[in-house]
Amino acid sequence: MATPSPFSLLEGLLQSFNLPTTPPPWAVEEGQRRLVLLLNHVLMQEPQAMERLARQKGRVLLCLWRSFTFKVVITPAGLLDLAQADAAADLTLELTEESPLALAQTLMQGEKPAVQIAGDVQLAADVNWLVDHLRWDIEEDLARLMGDVPAHGLVQAAQTLVAALRKFVGARSPAGSNGPAA
Repeated sequence: MATPSPFSLLEGLLQSFNLPTTPPPWAVEEGQRRLVLLLNHVLMQEPQAMERLARQKGRVLLCLWRSFTFKVVITPAGLLDLAQADAAADLTLELTEESPLALAQTLMQGEKPAVQIAGDVQLAADVNWLVDHLRWDIEEDLARLMGDVPAHGLVQAAQTLVAALRKFVGARSPAGSNGPAA
């Protein structure tokens, strides 16, 4: 007899509550601004990524998931900025997985989530390159705040936790399942 996953139990519990489906607009905008800052921080660590994006200056990228939208424009410096609401998207990326927990499970398994892509092929290729090659060196950023040794210990603990979660998620996946199709 199969034991139900605690993730499916949690998802069912969350769906039973009548929570608002979208946060207030000010919170969405502030979250998007923080995300742009984080993405630009990561981009600035990799000059080749900025060079690739600089060639796409002025292009607009729209990311969609459920009722959430995130629209950015590429700056001449090869960084990102929030795009105007009425700006036409040159590339649209839509996450097709509706369940936040299934999406988290896919990411915890180290896989890319299923995405529908529409728009400019060259921009899509550059975005794919960024996804494949950019990594945030969080340990280096933490070391600036708290020192090398505590940052290393914190990152080691987080990596151990992620490895344990991946092992758990892998053990909970149905036999013969290769994950979601892209």
